[in-house]
Amino acid sequence: MSLMQVFQVGASATVAQSQRLNAIASNIANAETTSSADGEGYRARHVLFRPTPGPGGVAVGVEVAAVVDSAAPFKRHYQPGHPHADAQGYVQASNVDPVEEMVNMVAASRSYQMNIDVMNNARQLVQRVIDMVRT
Repeated sequence: MSLMQVFQVGASATVAQSQRLNAIASNIANAETTSSADGEGYRARHVLFRPTPGPGGVAVGVEVAAVVDSAAPFKRHYQPGHPHADAQGYVQASNVDPVEEMVNMVAASRSYQMNIDVMNNARQLVQRVIDMVRT
């Protein structure tokens, strides 16, 4: 793998993790939303990755394959006075698990930072090679 490919892999991974972080932020922002009695609530969204195929079947990066809605059931709370309560007095809330989202956020941000570190290390190697050639 050439150093230029390292930059390509790192850049594609940071873009993918950025999209993952955006989805996580949206999930956290909507964790406490409720749906009306006749509508469906907010479903957590998850970003799925896949390798970017290159020549010879070798992966040259990562890309977002899809953004999928969670299949987890909605949370139901008994609140008969709530404006979105159904006929039985239950309110349907989003299926976002804030603890799971925080864990995902930490993992995504660490992955993002590691890819930045890889690109910085590759940049330093290129700079050292240039400095060696100059002297």
